[in-house]
Amino acid sequence: MKAKKVVMLVVVALVLFYVITKPGPAAQLVQDLLGWLRDGAEAIIVFVQNIFA
Repeated sequence: MKAKKVVMLVVVALVLFYVITKPGPAAQLVQDLLGWLRDGAEAIIVFVQNIFA
């Protein structure tokens, strides 16, 4: 259980370090991830629409 907590703290620390030291690329990464999620959701919607069309 302690190892899991330590790993989580290290991950959070690395993310914070990246955001603080490189805010521009960090913001672009978040935008890219959100775009990927949006594209995936749209693809699923089209798939379901085609099933029931």
